[in-house]
Amino acid sequence: MSEAMHITVVNPEFEIVAVGETEATSSADTHTVRAPRLETLDGKTVYLVDTGFGGSYKFMQQLQKWFDEHMPSVVTIRKRKPGNVFADDTDELWVEIKQRGDAAVIGVGG
Repeated sequence: MSEAMHITVVNPEFEIVAVGETEATSSADTHTVRAPRLETLDGKTVYLVDTGFGGSYKFMQQLQKWFDEHMPSVVTIRKRKPGNVFADDTDELWVEIKQRGDAAVIGVGG
């Protein structure tokens, strides 16, 4: 039995480049296009975005602590996504990340 899937593809500059519907019968039928990996995180700024989902805040705290201990050259900025957990009310945070960040971890908990 197949089920419809909604796919959003983004480019490295955090702009939505494609939004669409697809029908997939298995995970082998779908793929995602990912932004290219940075060669290094040394000296980079990484945003750690708490989505507001249960446990997300604690996860981002622990991730920031890990970076501080293991990769001190990486600047981490922890932010809470505006709006409720399932929707964005503004683009302000995403614009900031695009302008000031080199990478972002957008996390959930659970």
